[in-house]
Amino acid sequence: MSSLTYDLTLAGLSVGGAAALTGIGLIVTYRATGVLNFAHGAIAMVCAYVLRQCVVEWGWPLWLAATVTLVFLAPALGVALERFVFRPLSVLGGDPAQTLVASLGVFVLLVGGAALVWGQGARDDAPELVPADPWGQLAVVLVLAAGVGSVIRWTRFGRELRAVVDDRGLAVLGGIDADRVAAAGWAFGSFTAGLTGVLLAPYVRLDPYGLPLLVMEVVAVAVAARMRGLAVAVVVALGIGVAQSQLTRLHPSGWGEPLLQAVGANLFVVALLIAALLLPRVGTRDALPRTATARVPTPPGAWIVAAVLFLLPLGFAGSDLHTSVQVPALGVVLLSLVVVTGRGGQISLGQAAYAGLGALFTALLAAGRFPGLPRLPELAALAVAVLLVAPLGLLTGWPAISRRGLALALATFAVGVGVSRFVFAQPYAVSGLSLGRPAGFDGDRAYYVLELLLLAAALLATHALRRGRTGRALAAMRDHEAGASAAGVRVPSLKLLAFVSGAALAALGGGLLGMGLRAFDPAAYDPVRGLLWFAAVVVLGADSTLGALTAAALLVGLDAGARGGVAAALIGLLAVLVGRFPGGPYEALRTATARLRTRRTTRLTPAGARARRRLHPPGTTAPAAADGASPPQGPPAPDNECRTGGAGGNTDPAGGRMPTLKARHLHAHYNGFTALDGVDLDIPPGTITAIIGPNGAGKSTLFHCLAGTHHPTTGQVLYDGQDITHLAPHTRTRLGIARTFQQLAVFPTLTVADNVRVGAEQGRVTDPAATEQALRLLGLEGLRTHPAADLPTGTLRRVELARALAGSPRVLLLDEPAAGLDSTEVTALTRVLKALAADGTALLVVEHDLDLVADLADVVHVMTAGRIVASGPPDRVLDTLGPQEAV
Repeated sequence: MSSLTYDLTLAGLSVGGAAALTGIGLIVTYRATGVLNFAHGAIAMVCAYVLRQCVVEWGWPLWLAATVTLVFLAPALGVALERFVFRPLSVLGGDPAQTLVASLGVFVLLVGGAALVWGQGARDDAPELVPADPWGQLAVVLVLAAGVGSVIRWTRFGRELRAVVDDRGLAVLGGIDADRVAAAGWAFGSFTAGLTGVLLAPYVRLDPYGLPLLVMEVVAVAVAARMRGLAVAVVVALGIGVAQSQLTRLHPSGWGEPLLQAVGANLFVVALLIAALLLPRVGTRDALPRTATARVPTPPGAWIVAAVLFLLPLGFAGSDLHTSVQVPALGVVLLSLVVVTGRGGQISLGQAAYAGLGALFTALLAAGRFPGLPRLPELAALAVAVLLVAPLGLLTGWPAISRRGLALALATFAVGVGVSRFVFAQPYAVSGLSLGRPAGFDGDRAYYVLELLLLAAALLATHALRRGRTGRALAAMRDHEAGASAAGVRVPSLKLLAFVSGAALAALGGGLLGMGLRAFDPAAYDPVRGLLWFAAVVVLGADSTLGALTAAALLVGLDAGARGGVAAALIGLLAVLVGRFPGGPYEALRTATARLRTRRTTRLTPAGARARRRLHPPGTTAPAAADGASPPQGPPAPDNECRTGGAGGNTDPAGGRMPTLKARHLHAHYNGFTALDGVDLDIPPGTITAIIGPNGAGKSTLFHCLAGTHHPTTGQVLYDGQDITHLAPHTRTRLGIARTFQQLAVFPTLTVADNVRVGAEQGRVTDPAATEQALRLLGLEGLRTHPAADLPTGTLRRVELARALAGSPRVLLLDEPAAGLDSTEVTALTRVLKALAADGTALLVVEHDLDLVADLADVVHVMTAGRIVASGPPDRVLDTLGPQEAV
């Protein structure tokens, strides 16, 4: 082995050892708490700064400073985060969306705090904790990995840790102190983060932004290990570190030289892209904090105030006006996050990349350096840049089709880091690049007017995505993706629309930022800024355009008027508290005000009581009040109009026969378990078919195969003779197969009428009158403007059924339709379903309530062990069943 190869291998082992420490810490924290700690790099940076402060500034001995930093400070920081940030979230329900945003908030808070305390400049005098020889560091890594693996696999604590991750509530009922387990996981994870920081600091830039981002890039190590295998994480980290070091030996000539050099210097970024985009995804639950109540429109007065504040800089001069120029441009960038995150409900941690591409393409087009295009005036260059960047939104939009939650966050972050490292940081792309302003708008005041005009256009475009059919579809997808797909919403196409529109807005804002600064500055579009922008938009109201403008003003104004880092620290603090007000500060204030009002009991005067008795004599029912009074408890009996021609009426418009839904030889397997074993089933029109059986019999799997949310291993699902086995749920809905959910799938941010209107607009038949007919059929006319979030379970069941019926389905699949209903509501539901069947609709009901099945069904099928073991009329089948077969 040559001396050069040996030296490079040692260097690679040193880098890989630090990456392995990061992977071990991330995996332990994730396995103990279920949280991927995005703040891991920020904790590493803070510990590195503290060690330097103690040794360089205060003159402490290295051993004492290291002991204080690694043995006391780092674990204490982890315990504090678990106790005050993440434990309240887990107690309140552990929404993965809120933990993700809180983790980003801790990252932003620590980065901003470090910038405030130590400044934003890079330090090159960090003390060395261990010699440059990697063997000692490698030994530490291997000992830690072996020790942690042994504890997890063979000790009581390890068993408790696995139990807490699988089901925290059940673990607590079993006598496990889940808080102690989580605190230990956070303490160890923070210790490894601190150790990583102090080991890396002497060899990389020690600054509030660079080191945290470097540590976050090696999250690929943990993702490649599926957040479980410590040995895999260590091997991958060491392998990537050695490979990256060895690539520096290659010096090709020609066009491939800069690309290979970029890959060689950023191999962990390449691994992150591969792990996030190609490997099996980690974390599949919901991505974003959902608004618990319907969003209240922003008061018009707030927009008047905002308009006045944005016009005020026209009276500024000098540096104040020059700083203000950045606010409208950043506002446009943040509006892109409102589109993607607030409207579409998708995580996007890489919007800084699209903003930077907008600025870069504008500069290249204006300079005549864009391949294949002539030199363009600045304003035309900006317009063309937006058109060029918009399709690149597919880089994050395409992964979003199959990813949610943590997996989508990692994918979008990986794209953002990849663009930053392989485009913005490469001299061949940005060297000698300048950017001017459009002709006639060279002065700051004139340019500010141009920005206000383009900001107004961006606001109108964002507003358009909230209104009408597209706006309702986006809100449905954001509130309940599976429910939106079941209502007929083309979820994959809508996700692509959100990301492409967001990329276009980000490019427009990025180009405006670049022209405002008169230069393309890669640091202005660093991935860390993308995290800061995302956190700012979420904590100030992801679905609020006014919140995005407020965030832009805060981010620019605070950092311009004070020491850098104030804005990041403030946004980080608000993000840490996101679990307390997921809808933003305005929503929190409105909720608190509403609670104060409800404490004041309102009583009628004697005259008012007499007037009420005259308007509503005894024996009559008062209509539901718009302020939250109890709504009617059940729908009225269907009248002839609703049965024959309304939304519930399913007379085929073409006048042909009603189709039959069939299952033929369905088999389904899960990890060696047979859920369906050759099931055949017919659901004929005009008939109510019921499926019963014990838990684990395969009822739900069969239902999902028919609805399209699961594809069988073998067999066919036929509809009117057409094979629909592999069609998506929204495609089946548009063919005429609608469904409801056992767990309610309504859209809480929409009103009752808009919930139903989504089904009418996306279903098999688009009928303008379908919404009103469905509301009338289910007795919901008096609640049309009522927010769905404020309604009881029984009423929401009717809302969900009305939405399904509004699309004029020919087959209706009902999963536990009586769950949560009282006897009166069940009786009313039975009348509606029988009327639908009499009108020709084919109904399939999966239900545990045998009394309801006996009263409702025409045909009953009994399932056991993945097979249908009995079929026939309910009076014959139910009388022959034992208690274990029926339920």
